[in-house]
Amino acid sequence: MKVKVKVCGITSLSDAMAAAILGADALGFIFYKKSPRFIEPERARKIISNLPPMVKTVGVFVDEQPENIKEIGKICGLDLFQLHGEESPEFCKSLMPRSLKAIRIRDKARDEEIHAYKGSVRGILLDTWSKDAKGGTGKTFNWEIARDIVKGFEVPVILAGGLNPENIKDAIKKVKPYGVDVSSGVEKAPGVKDQRLLEEFFMALKGI
Repeated sequence: MKVKVKVCGITSLSDAMAAAILGADALGFIFYKKSPRFIEPERARKIISNLPPMVKTVGVFVDEQPENIKEIGKICGLDLFQLHGEESPEFCKSLMPRSLKAIRIRDKARDEEIHAYKGSVRGILLDTWSKDAKGGTGKTFNWEIARDIVKGFEVPVILAGGLNPENIKDAIKKVKPYGVDVSSGVEKAPGVKDQRLLEEFFMALKGI
């Protein structure tokens, strides 16, 4: 099965269209004000309304109130909610069937915590732990941990954290995730994608 690709941290229509044309299955819009890739809902709505059909749109939230998530989802026309904070399984379940939960990996698997989300989310996203950021660190983590999670978890697993054109092929071969999520690895500045890096990233995926 072809690995699904999400390009995250979209802030402009030109970047969104470039990623979609190259083959992105999903685009991510960050509604966390502390992120350098933050986008206002109204701006995201304008971008999303101009996207071609069959490209999923994902809103990224961090410890946001469920009412606000639903309201932003309605304004923008979001397909999925990616939750990057301390959201509980119960919280995620209240937003089903649009919930994805990000789990930040430090130095070991968090099996018990991850398994607690079974039935409450559509998928799990594995990202790199950082004390300073909730995501978008540009750093990888131990892919052996990710591989073991993929093998032992029945819900689709999306790999994130430091992916770029140079390491994406190796990451997919080692982890075998349902999908991958790239952001800083295809940027020239936070929230500004680099066309050459985007092209190289998708080129690296060919034949996998």
